[in-house]
This record gives sequence, C-alpha cells and structure tokens, in this order.
Amino acid sequence: MLRDNPRHPPTAWPVFAFALLAVLTASGLIRPLQPIDETRYAAVAWEMWARGDLLLPVLNGEPYPHKPPLLFWLIHAGWALFGVNEWWLRLLSPLFAAGTLALMASMAARLWPQWRDIAPAAGCVLVASGLYAYFATALMFDTLLGFFCTLGWLGLVRAWRDEHAARGLVLLGCGIAGGLLCKGPAALLHLLPVALAAPLWMREKPLHLRLWWHWYGGIALSTAVATVPVLAWAIPAARAGGAAYGDAIFWGQTAGRMVDSFAHRAPAWLYIAILPLMLVPWLAWPRWWRRLGPAWRVEVAVRFLIAGALLPLLGFSMVSGKRAHYLLPEFVLFALLVARGLIRSDSTRWSLALPAGSLLAAGAALSIAAPRAADTLGAPQVAQGLLPGSLVVMVCGMAMLPWRAASAGGEVRTVATATVVAMAALSAGSSLAFRDSHDLQATANRLAELERAGRPAAFVGRYHGQWTFAGRLQRPLTELQPRELAAWLEANPTGRALTVTRNPGEWPRDTQLVDLRRYRGAWLAELAKDEPPLSALKPAAPPAISMQQPEPVSW
Repeated sequence: MLRDNPRHPPTAWPVFAFALLAVLTASGLIRPLQPIDETRYAAVAWEMWARGDLLLPVLNGEPYPHKPPLLFWLIHAGWALFGVNEWWLRLLSPLFAAGTLALMASMAARLWPQWRDIAPAAGCVLVASGLYAYFATALMFDTLLGFFCTLGWLGLVRAWRDEHAARGLVLLGCGIAGGLLCKGPAALLHLLPVALAAPLWMREKPLHLRLWWHWYGGIALSTAVATVPVLAWAIPAARAGGAAYGDAIFWGQTAGRMVDSFAHRAPAWLYIAILPLMLVPWLAWPRWWRRLGPAWRVEVAVRFLIAGALLPLLGFSMVSGKRAHYLLPEFVLFALLVARGLIRSDSTRWSLALPAGSLLAAGAALSIAAPRAADTLGAPQVAQGLLPGSLVVMVCGMAMLPWRAASAGGEVRTVATATVVAMAALSAGSSLAFRDSHDLQATANRLAELERAGRPAAFVGRYHGQWTFAGRLQRPLTELQPRELAAWLEANPTGRALTVTRNPGEWPRDTQLVDLRRYRGAWLAELAKDEPPLSALKPAAPPAISMQQPEPVSW
C-alpha cells in the first residue's frame, strides 16, 4: 500500500489510476478471448476484413444487425497498421478506458474547480470498481460506449459552465454520434435524460442561458447533427444487407429489446439487486454517500451527477432486455460522486473496515464456492485456479484493516490498490481454472485443417463464430438442427459436425466420435460419418500468385 507524501500535492498523482489500469490490462492479456461475446465480435471483424467490406457487419456469412460497426472499424484500423493479430483486440478497451479517465478529469476540473484532488481520486474509484475493472480489459462495446458518454457529459458540463456553450454542444454531438455508431439508439438513454432534465439539477441558469429554449434548442441541434454520420453508414448498409437487415438496424433491434426482448429478459428490479456486486467495494462504504446528503442541496455538480446516474438506471430498468454491463457508462458518474464524498471527509482509525470487510467476504464466498463448482463441473482445475485467487482477495482485505492513511486521498488509493490486486489475482486464477473449457484454439486449428483439406464443417445449433477468428476461417459453418445431424453426415461423408452436449453420448449411434473436450461447463463433440485421415485427402491446389488486387472472399 502507498502512504501520502506530504511534500507532493494531490495533483502529483493523477497517473496513479493509469498505473492501476495497466495492472488490470496485464492481467487481462493472459486469458483467451471469452466465448461467446468476445469471440463473436472478433469473428465479425475478421469476416468483414476477409471480405474486404467495411460497410456491412457479417457473422458466419450472414449480415449481423445486432451492433453498429464502430468497434469493428477500430479493429480494422489496428490491423491495417500492425497486421491481423489478437493483442490489438485486447488493447482496444484499455485504451478507451484510459481516454475515459482523461475526460473524467476534465469533467471534475469544471464541476469542482476549487478542489483539484477530486479528479485523481475519481479515476482510482472508476478503475477499482468491480464490474468496470473487468470490462475495461474485455473486447466489448461498453467501455467504448462509456468513453463517448463521458465525452457527451463533458459537453453538457461545458455548455452549462463555459461562456462559449457552442463548444460544449459540439462535444455533446460527438459523444452522441460515437455512441450511436458504437451501440445504437441505446446510447441516447445514457445522454439525453440528464440533458432534458436540466431544470431539475441546474436550478439557476447561467447568464448565457437566460431562456430555456436556448438550452433545449442546442440539445436538439446537437442530436440532429449527430445522426448525420450514423445515417451515412446505416442507409447504404441497409441497402446492402437487404430488407430484413434494414428493418433490424432501424427498428427491430431497438423495439425488440425495449418492449419484448428476444434475449436477456429480466425483471425490472434486477439492477437494484445486483448494484452491490457491480460497485464493490465502494457501495458498502457509507462514508461517501453520507457526505453527499448535505451536498446535493447546495451543489449543482452533485445534482447533475445524481440525475445523470439515476435516470438511465430507471430507464434501463424499464427496458425488457437487461445485462449488468449495460450501465457501465454510469460508473463514471458514480466514481465522481464517490470521490466528491470521500475526498472532503476526515479519515479515522477504522475508516477502511467496511471496504476491507467487503473484500474479505467476497474472498471467503469464492473459496467456499470454488470446490463446489469444481465438483459440479467435474473439473478439479477449477478449484485449483480459483482458490489461490480467493486467498489473495482475503489477504488484500486483511491488509487494509489496520491501515491508516494520512488523508482521504490516501485511503482512496489504498482501497483502489487492494481491489485491483484482488481483481488481477482473480483474473489470473480464473484463466487457469477455465482455460481448458474456454480456450478454443485447438478446435479452431482442427476446423482450419478441415477447411484447407476441402472438407465441410457444420455446427448443431446457432453458431456464434466461436472459432472463426482463432482459426482464421474463410468459409462459414453450416448450421444444423439436431434432427438434421444424421442426414447431413450421410450427405457429407468426409465432413465433421460440432455439437455441444451436457451428457457425452447424446448423438446418433451411426456416427463416430472424433474428438471430445470440455466447453463452457459442457462437452464439445466432434462427429463424423466415417473418419478418413486428413493425410489421405489431397487438398485443392493453391491459386496462382497474381500481382493484381485479390477479390474479396466469398462467404
């Protein structure tokens, strides 16, 4: 742990949060891309790259309407500079998390110009918040969306605080445009509610906003201009993808998730129930939110942050589809509130008892659950990987109990350091525990070998591209219903089919089992009608080398 150095003011340690983020990034690099989400997004980017098509996201040869293309374009930008690789996929989220820290520091400087120590404290709180600490290293859209939402919130703050409100509205428009290209209309639920609710938190308008129509007119103009680059992609993409794809990106996906979700349905109270886990260890530390009680009555900045955090929480609670990381952008506002509450408070002898207790409880619960999970999965390596990680979590909690920092800023750094070390240990332990069932490289290599030999491959069920990027596959897998498996193998005697089953042996009797391995708590079976060795099949002759630009791959 680190103690305050009285010779250096708080402004000397803004890089501390970036150092914590670097630790999390290093721990994330040791794990494979996780199925199904991370491997699916890598597959979409690879298929677009292989086709030479930057317009239309594609998965397994079919248009992929579930996400806009910004993340895939950023992946392509890195591949254009460094070649196709996996490490660039892993660095994208940490890079945007670092950008979010910088934007959040600018927000704090404008919200509380008199307190320069809130910005670095907020950065430590953000990086060391349980859910954010994980997704800051994951190949997902949410850290990227959090960056653009923070840019939009910074624009709102500048439009309210600065004399030149137009500059803030430009930032707001950039945030909306980036959010829409990142995750679609859901981005508006993060940014527009707090902008429209300005009379609730602003109370007294600054001189350059004498009339409310100035404010709302600027918001409307920013939003309208932000849709221009989105439509510049969406309209040509809808034409290229067909009527079904166009309907999905313009209406079907958004309406479906909000009214009657086709996936991730959950009750309205879900987010409230899981907030303690999402915000561990900070939510269990009442010292910061007790300090905010008097502050919200007199500080416009605190009211702005509370409105910006609570309104999306209420909005997403009403949406049919729910996942914990949908609220990841609001962690920025939460971190600023925590920093505001803690940095102005006085430390005591047992100030860190509650956050230390939360880590102790989490480590103890994990140590109890690990052997049971290993028994359930029939995989002793699960306990072997998770138990050391849970021990490190408890040690971090115990180390905080007697710690006495010289200031509130020192306490924030202490809790953040212990939490990040605990999260890094859990990440390493989880990678060891689940490497066999989540590392898809061996199966991807087998599929690539089949493809080179000209043999067909199929997957029983919905194929989410789990092995496409790892194997650099050039052809889609045939998707089969379980009842179609035997007929497909009969029609393709040299082909192989992959099927996921809970109980080994649940496949047609007239098929041969080629390979069986653990897969995400179940078994992945590779089946064939007859099993001729690959060496007995002569691969097709490679095409002649041409100096002309190659044609896009046909899926």
